[in-house]
Amino acid sequence: KQEEEVLKYWKDNKTFEKSISQREGAEEFVFFDGPPFATGLPHFGHFIPSTIKDIIPRYQTMKGKKVERRFGWDCHGLPVENLIEKELGINSKHEIEAYGIDKFNDKCKASVLKYTAEWRQTITRMGRWVDFDRDYKTMNPDYMESIWWVAKSLWDKGLIYEGKYILPYCPRCSTVLSTHELAQGYKDVQDQTVTVRFKITKAPEGVNDPDMANGKTYFLAWTTTPWTLPANLAICANPDFDYVYVLKDGQTYILAENLMETVLGKQIKIHRTKIPAENEDEEDQIIEEKEVMYEVIKTVKGEELIGLAYDYILADEIPKQMEFDSEIEKVHTILPGDHVELGEGTGLVHTAPGHGPDDFEVGQEFGLPIFCPVGEDGCFTEDAGKYDGKFTKDENQQIIEDLQAKDLMYRVETIEHRYGVCWRCKTPIIYRATKQWFLKVTDIKQKMLDEIGKVEWVPKWAGEGRFYDWVDNARDWTISRQRYWGIPIPIWECPDCGELKVIGSLNELKEEALTEINVSDAELIHRPYVDEVEVKCDKCGKAIKRIPDVLDVWIDSGVAGWASLYYPEEKEKFEDWFPYDFITEGHDQTRGWFYSQL
Repeated sequence: KQEEEVLKYWKDNKTFEKSISQREGAEEFVFFDGPPFATGLPHFGHFIPSTIKDIIPRYQTMKGKKVERRFGWDCHGLPVENLIEKELGINSKHEIEAYGIDKFNDKCKASVLKYTAEWRQTITRMGRWVDFDRDYKTMNPDYMESIWWVAKSLWDKGLIYEGKYILPYCPRCSTVLSTHELAQGYKDVQDQTVTVRFKITKAPEGVNDPDMANGKTYFLAWTTTPWTLPANLAICANPDFDYVYVLKDGQTYILAENLMETVLGKQIKIHRTKIPAENEDEEDQIIEEKEVMYEVIKTVKGEELIGLAYDYILADEIPKQMEFDSEIEKVHTILPGDHVELGEGTGLVHTAPGHGPDDFEVGQEFGLPIFCPVGEDGCFTEDAGKYDGKFTKDENQQIIEDLQAKDLMYRVETIEHRYGVCWRCKTPIIYRATKQWFLKVTDIKQKMLDEIGKVEWVPKWAGEGRFYDWVDNARDWTISRQRYWGIPIPIWECPDCGELKVIGSLNELKEEALTEINVSDAELIHRPYVDEVEVKCDKCGKAIKRIPDVLDVWIDSGVAGWASLYYPEEKEKFEDWFPYDFITEGHDQTRGWFYSQL
């Protein structure tokens, strides 16, 4: 009752508002609040940060400083889309498009607005002073225009490019994830791991065992993703490692010497027989017999294996692979790979350039095709032959059975390990080659590291250790998403000549538009309305449309420091305020909001 009376007193007397207006002209302490996702009610995880966000500005106010405090809302992205998908009973992008992108996005917008009143009531009830009347929303057209201005500025500086790369991908949401999104979600899962026998097509030089020439010599390679075996194009060996040729059960296997006993078991098995003593005062006699389980024929350096060819293990099931075999020299051969390690596996790494980052790099270096027979729904395409139409991870068992039928499976095991999942829907991710738009983080990384040193971090380890290390290892940021409720990437592409045009504002779009516009700015800057606007190609004069992708939602919150002021509209205010005196979030945001801001 006392708390409610205090809240009423503050409201009736406009106490919070006066704490700002009475300090007009005083020194400013600039607090910047990161926007929470408007996808539900505040929970316990918000209360502690909210209390800190209240204490520090109050303290600075009591010292006589002017401290404005605006609330913000993160409105776009998968968090909201997933909420509406559940509400509508939708489970795929195909169903969203059948329902209608316009109607789906209207539902997303309504959902965001539904929670603002509840948030205001709860945050106010905590006793926190914050301005809800002048809040900012990332879905407002002014805010979104600021991001279009950012996109055009980055484009003009040569910091945005389109490329093909192996990326974490959510098959349920049918979109890529960035590395810092992937860092938001991991869980313990059980997966089948397989050790596969790849038959050598010719006897290696210097080995005179007749079995090797008779198709009885195999490379042993290990993988935790059997569903990627249809895309196998090579095996990698580390040129500096020692590899052994081992004769076991009439077959010859090649694998890393250091992993021999881990894979094949003990080389010598000792059988002990106990013969009881005839007299009590005598000891029992123990007879030991040694059984040689396998024989090491030869030890070589990995570099001696490079170039050896092997039979593709699923040739009957995937005819497409055999086209590569006949056309490209290094397909289905042993290639050098410095990424090969001796921690687990066999020291020989199954390589699918369409499904692994290291594999992709090897493929680029040696001219292998980026073969990725998996569609955006996570199902195999017709290029996968027998497995066409089947969901990748669901086919693990079938692929294993097919290899067992050919006597090419050496071992199948189940392991529990940490595995990446989609940060919102919790679906296990897959890796697949995909064309996306990137921000050249690597070009500005050193500047980012320098800026980290200018920040006063509390505690110090958060910035000087955890965050610094994260940025130091950062790769280019995948900023495109194949979704609907988000900020459309303002790039128009000509299908004929390939010319690209980047639009930096709604006024610029209206001036360039070849089509009539009959919707509000709030609708025009969202899908599907912006998708319908054609502009003129500057190179060939053809009417062209926007690429269909939207921006990664982490950009929405990452630019909030100036987009909330509708920069460059309030450029002077931003320049007065920046850099901000105080921000705070949970330590997990060193890989989330802090990173995207930087």
